[in-house]
Amino acid sequence: QSIRCSVAFRPLRIRIGGSLQDQVLYDVGNLGSPCHSFFKMKGGLFGFSKGCLNMDRWDALNNLFSKTGAIISFGLNALHGRHKIKNKVWGGPWNSTNAHDFISYTISKGYKIEAWEFGNELSGTGIGASVSADTYAKDVVKLNEIVDALYKNSNKKPSIMAPGGFFEQGWFAKLLKITGPGTLNTVSHHMYNLGAGVDHHLIEHILDPYYLSKVSKTFSSLSQTIQQNGPWASVWVEKSGGAFNSGGFHVSDTFVNSFWYLDQLGMAAAYNTKVYCRQTLVGGHYSLLNTTTFVPNPDYYSALLWHRLMGKTVLGVTTTASPYLRYYAHCSKGRAGITLLLINMSNNTDFIVKARSRSNLKQNLQQTSDGASSFVNSLKRSVSWIGSEVTDGSLFREEYHMSPKDGDLQSKTMLLNGIQLQLTEKEGIPNLQPIRSRLSSPLYISSLSISFIVFPNFDSPACA
Repeated sequence: QSIRCSVAFRPLRIRIGGSLQDQVLYDVGNLGSPCHSFFKMKGGLFGFSKGCLNMDRWDALNNLFSKTGAIISFGLNALHGRHKIKNKVWGGPWNSTNAHDFISYTISKGYKIEAWEFGNELSGTGIGASVSADTYAKDVVKLNEIVDALYKNSNKKPSIMAPGGFFEQGWFAKLLKITGPGTLNTVSHHMYNLGAGVDHHLIEHILDPYYLSKVSKTFSSLSQTIQQNGPWASVWVEKSGGAFNSGGFHVSDTFVNSFWYLDQLGMAAAYNTKVYCRQTLVGGHYSLLNTTTFVPNPDYYSALLWHRLMGKTVLGVTTTASPYLRYYAHCSKGRAGITLLLINMSNNTDFIVKARSRSNLKQNLQQTSDGASSFVNSLKRSVSWIGSEVTDGSLFREEYHMSPKDGDLQSKTMLLNGIQLQLTEKEGIPNLQPIRSRLSSPLYISSLSISFIVFPNFDSPACA
């Protein structure tokens, strides 16, 4: 079932790594010690011993990747060979021998890796451990040399990605300056702007547009840092789950989390983020799939609609509406026209939306207190004629309205246009069908709901 859910995103990107990656060894070459799994150890990094990845497991994982068509980035053991100097600070050179042998083995098996990433959360002050930018940069250069040498006969060299940590301007700037052009292809960073998963105010943060907008400072500062110090590098958010420490119980796996999730996808794209990786597919409260049944949580469907509808070109949008109506616009994916993402965080205001183009996209938005109270009922009536009416498509728009079952924001069941999303009898992903409405009809966005609106023939020069 998890494979079916993965294939729906084809091509699906998977980042392999995390808290324990920096002290893992690979059972290949002259390891010099038995290959043991991680075990809890007092005083160890994150409370664990060193561990080992055997090649039988690596082979099995790559078999899974092949079946799902997944694109893989792999985080390497950046602390191997180093020693703790004081507190969280580690020093000494990286021992690259084990990583070299592991990469060589991967090549020999024909396994495809899109990017080799160096380290996890070691940047700046670090999480659990930290390495100075000078030392880190020298080792990134060393990794690039290894990859260059081992892939010299390959027609596609994987990217080099770093540092996979939380953004600190001075540290990131120094990393880019020292590595220089042609070394670091991707700057990867992590974001958990909602705070700790145990925070009792988590839902308040998720539904507060002013709180969500704070993270734009990080996106903006990182963008400026790259432009000034490493314009050759692209940006990935390669780990984000909203709330850290496995997310919030009965929050991160419910409908309300999609307000944060889709808003941050829109914001990240607006700041030219090339890839956004969600923590996690399976595992923790913030996983896209239920950890025991593998049934999709609401964020899974939010991600899938984004994946299918939102193209790579971001459009500018202006409005005078309430800040509780968040809005993003992209050229539609794989087709003409544009797609709007509208997120209504207000608990008492519905919106009527009109869109028009004046060289760039502008919206006129009007508020109404409760004028759309019969909205859900009208959607249910509309479902009966989806796909059966043959008309000129240019006179219609396509609407995907997402809401929680029974109006419960902490429901684990999402409704699309009033219909419950659930796996089919053969455990397949349900059809995510829009309703079609005439362009001349009002477009209602109900309170505490999320909508994707596709205009197939919207006049936007950027999408030509």
